[in-house]
Amino acid sequence: MLEVAKISVIAFAVIVITGGIMGYVKAKSKASLISGLVSGIALVGCFIAAQSALREGLMGALVVSSLLTVVFIIRYIKTKKFMPAGMMLICSVGSVGLLAKALFDAN
Repeated sequence: MLEVAKISVIAFAVIVITGGIMGYVKAKSKASLISGLVSGIALVGCFIAAQSALREGLMGALVVSSLLTVVFIIRYIKTKKFMPAGMMLICSVGSVGLLAKALFDAN
């Protein structure tokens, strides 16, 4: 389960970075670009950290994913649009759930 969680961190990082770039390309949103890149790079950092300190890396990814969940809840409430806020909310919640379960089961 821990290896699946670790792989999910890098997959989520790619989704977040891609989403930030798409937000900039489609809507010229610098905020989307910056937040997507910063969040994605943080997740990549957590993935790299998990290579040597698995628990700490996954815990960091859990924190980033939780923060993204809050951000996308706010965006979804404001826009009421499934794309992109709703889809990213689902991805964020899924990431939080998977990481929390992996860390809980590791005890």
